[in-house]
Amino acid sequence: MAITNINTFLRDYFQLNECPILQEQNGVLTVQLTEKMDKRLMNRPFYWQYVKSIGKHGEPMKLTLITNPVNRHSKGEWVHFGSPWYVQILNHLKEEHRFTKLYQRDFVQEEKTELHPWLILNQKISYIGRQKRDELFSLGLNLINGQMKTNMMTFLDALTLQPSIPDFSYTISPLIKLKSGYLRVQSVLYDYVTQQKHPWAVEARAKMEEDVDLAKHFFHDEADHAQLDKEISEIRNRYEPRICIQTINGGLFYLKRQQPPNQQN
Repeated sequence: MAITNINTFLRDYFQLNECPILQEQNGVLTVQLTEKMDKRLMNRPFYWQYVKSIGKHGEPMKLTLITNPVNRHSKGEWVHFGSPWYVQILNHLKEEHRFTKLYQRDFVQEEKTELHPWLILNQKISYIGRQKRDELFSLGLNLINGQMKTNMMTFLDALTLQPSIPDFSYTISPLIKLKSGYLRVQSVLYDYVTQQKHPWAVEARAKMEEDVDLAKHFFHDEADHAQLDKEISEIRNRYEPRICIQTINGGLFYLKRQQPPNQQN
């Protein structure tokens, strides 16, 4: 899912990592880091080594991030798309939060609420040949009844989610194992790919053979045999059509029993 509001993205990121929000106003966000997040973001290894060596507890820092250009010269770290802080946080998410577990939270709960497990995977299909084209899919599989839905990130974006189970809620144990669920999702994508026609692959292979013939025309002497093999190998690597299915990220989401919309990506 694309990040369209950096301030919202940062707030959600720090709340997910259990860092209290101390202040948020007009594009200025101040958070209290946990020890783990201080070590991950603040680059103070010698400080933490020192307090550990003397048997004391360290004091995690407070961090102020600024996303509103009007306040960019205020005290704090200026964050925008592509800035060092933005890249650092994205890298942290890729390294440690590629897969997550979250629970839906309701603000009004008058009775016990059951939460159903959904395996949600954001997938990318890459068609690689003369050119490259990507398709993105956000798929959800209900691990109780096997129901599968598309466009799940749009649905999740409207919900309130948290890393711990809310009060007055309980979870239903999955009937479908995660590995089996993952394979079901991959099978659906594989079927989607195999049922398509792929003129781009035919075009890529035709261009590949054309360039191979051209290389053979220029490298026809026996002395050029090694160079010809190298040229042909490079041409095939460049044009040989292939399809890659990649899991970008995903997680186990416990959601209320409502039916997510089955929209096409």
